[in-house]
Amino acid sequence: MKKTAITLADSRTLRYYDLRDDIPHDTLDRRPLRPDATTPEIRHDPLLGDDVVIAPHRQTRTHHPPSDACPLCPTRPGAAPTEVPAPDYDVVVLDNRFPSLAGDLGRCEVVCFTPDHDASFADLGPEHAALVLEAWTDRTAELSALPTVEQVYCFENRGAEIGVTLDHPHGQIYAYPFVTPRTERVLANAAAHHRRTGGRNLFDDTLAAELADGRRTVLDGAHWTAHVPYAARWPYEVHLHPRRRVPDLTALDDAARAELPGVLLELLRRFDRIFGPGQPPTPYISAWHQAPARHPLRSEFALHLELFTIRRAPGKLKFLAGSESGMSVFINDVPPEAAARRLREVAST
Repeated sequence: MKKTAITLADSRTLRYYDLRDDIPHDTLDRRPLRPDATTPEIRHDPLLGDDVVIAPHRQTRTHHPPSDACPLCPTRPGAAPTEVPAPDYDVVVLDNRFPSLAGDLGRCEVVCFTPDHDASFADLGPEHAALVLEAWTDRTAELSALPTVEQVYCFENRGAEIGVTLDHPHGQIYAYPFVTPRTERVLANAAAHHRRTGGRNLFDDTLAAELADGRRTVLDGAHWTAHVPYAARWPYEVHLHPRRRVPDLTALDDAARAELPGVLLELLRRFDRIFGPGQPPTPYISAWHQAPARHPLRSEFALHLELFTIRRAPGKLKFLAGSESGMSVFINDVPPEAAARRLREVAST
């Protein structure tokens, strides 16, 4: 892998990740852009104890531009300049032009998986998917080292139903200045489990129980295993774990890192086959949950991917309505065992 960093016209940083080391990236960004002085605000909710990000400048972010004006495509000869000055690329990571978090309040980055506007992550080959993994890992290491960052979150929102405003295949990286409420809750449960069981790990025991049961196992490799959780919240939800527990992407060994691209691609391709032939691509969120950078219980956390869709049946979505949005109590219409069975049925032949 070759990494090249450049500075865009408004002082943001763009990083090229290349499969080959002989690709020059000397094209300048000549757009008349100025640095954005807008800073998001973080407010604390005293009732729930959560932090909320207030980012009004995001109201003006790019919203479903036509394909020939996509800001994440390469800048083609004769076309208007985009966020990526080069005429081609493999993988790009750039500072978000409309960040939810910025400065001492964290970072937001955009990961362009491919220059092909009409592709998806599932269309990537294993070598290209491995390059995306290298980019995630590199950014996790660099962002986690910042003194103002407590947790790094790599994720992909896919599909208009999820709320995606740019159709180009891409993901995002959020570097939070705090440990997220969800992770704090998981770590508290892990600590309670550790005390209750005389030192056992919550993730290890949960994964062992799923493997022993087997009914919700979706995919089982030499170094990775995927299952639908017993109390799945979403119609089709899969958790992907390395067999050897590690806190984040940087800690994966070579064997797990080598197997991951094929496993992830297989899961994403199965998701597109859940609802049968002729159906539109399945909207999903693909989210890497990583341990906080400096939390005292960091070693108790387990890196894992949570992949889920809000589509519950052809033409029907799972909405977060009164119970989910008002009380945080999920109601799932698809039994986890049925979801796992369907995801096994649509395996690649």
